[in-house]
Amino acid sequence: MIAFVRGRVAAVTLSSAVLEVGGVGLELMCTPGTLATLRTGESAVLPTSMVVREDSLTLFGFLDDDEKQTFELVQTASGVGPKVAQAMVAVLSPDDLRRAIASDDVKTLTRVPGIGQKGAQRIILELKDRIGAPTGVRSPGAPAGEAPWRDQVHQGLVGLGWPVRDAEKAVDAVAPQAGDVPDVAALLRAALRTLSRT
Repeated sequence: MIAFVRGRVAAVTLSSAVLEVGGVGLELMCTPGTLATLRTGESAVLPTSMVVREDSLTLFGFLDDDEKQTFELVQTASGVGPKVAQAMVAVLSPDDLRRAIASDDVKTLTRVPGIGQKGAQRIILELKDRIGAPTGVRSPGAPAGEAPWRDQVHQGLVGLGWPVRDAEKAVDAVAPQAGDVPDVAALLRAALRTLSRT
């Protein structure tokens, strides 16, 4: 198993990052929140989880070990594969996920693409005794303070190769969609749509 990857960020795309490790480029599938913290040319360390299938080996990269462990745990619930698990950690922080499962909050879980009402109920039933209580610790990319989503979305756009000025305009354009609990991944996608139209 590959527990973590340390190397120079060679490329950042919409859904993955390539880290150069010993002359080899490893592609890691990452959430938009994780990608927003990476800069091409800089060094990075990402905890990883490898998913082995008959026809593929896929490496997933995370902000921290808590996010990685949550990703691996939710896959033990029936019907949750790596794509849905990644969507869960993209939409909800590990603590938000623990709170939703502990409080039988089906509505919060159904915000995740690919999870319907029955799927959410099954996840709650199967994971309630195993997921643990919220830790109160925020991941490095989690919101804290005044409008941190703006910085995350801005960094994500610049990391994807957009000029700083264009990134600032796109962030301003999607600001009205932020609401009380900004979804960084959704705002990043909306900003990218804004940029692709210009």
